[in-house]
Amino acid sequence: MSAVGSLREDVHPGHVVLVDQYIDRTRSRAGTFFDEPGVVAHVSVADPTDPALSRCLLAALRAEGATVHETGTYLCMEGPQFSTRAESRLYRAWGADVIGMTGMPEAKLAREAELPYASMALVTDYDCWHEEEADVTVDSVLATMARNVALARSALSAVSRWPDPRESPASSALASALITDPAHVSRDVRERLGPLVRKYLPLDS
Repeated sequence: MSAVGSLREDVHPGHVVLVDQYIDRTRSRAGTFFDEPGVVAHVSVADPTDPALSRCLLAALRAEGATVHETGTYLCMEGPQFSTRAESRLYRAWGADVIGMTGMPEAKLAREAELPYASMALVTDYDCWHEEEADVTVDSVLATMARNVALARSALSAVSRWPDPRESPASSALASALITDPAHVSRDVRERLGPLVRKYLPLDS
């Protein structure tokens, strides 16, 4: 769950967007588990969210009476400042639907960890592009976010059965992503990255 600003006229504060794509504009965050020497991995994040998990959230939110947009592109900015008006207009021109500060590199890291990932983006404001709406402020964000969080909690609590993570495409993301020859991966590296790579690079191989 994350609070986001809307970059679209028809995506109003209080709505929920189930994100299926991202534009990553972060610049100073650790973006991979494979940033140290020893093993190289390039996972695919062409489709960064899990369809089954998103469908599960969609059904739960609709049962709670939420207005839900089934897909959307999330532009993740660095923050902590809000956008300039020029940036907000640029992101709209790029086709982004919502803007936030937390979705990246979270989605990429989830894929490297082979975790099914979905994003329930809770719209709090119109960023600063909308000339007929007040510019985003912390007070307005918090007021709308409180209502959104109550809705999200109710929806999550109502889910009776989550998708099996073993059936997610993410569950084998590293199978074709590890570039380094296993013969050249040291025991130290295998131990350090064990929670991620043990099924592909066991200690005793």
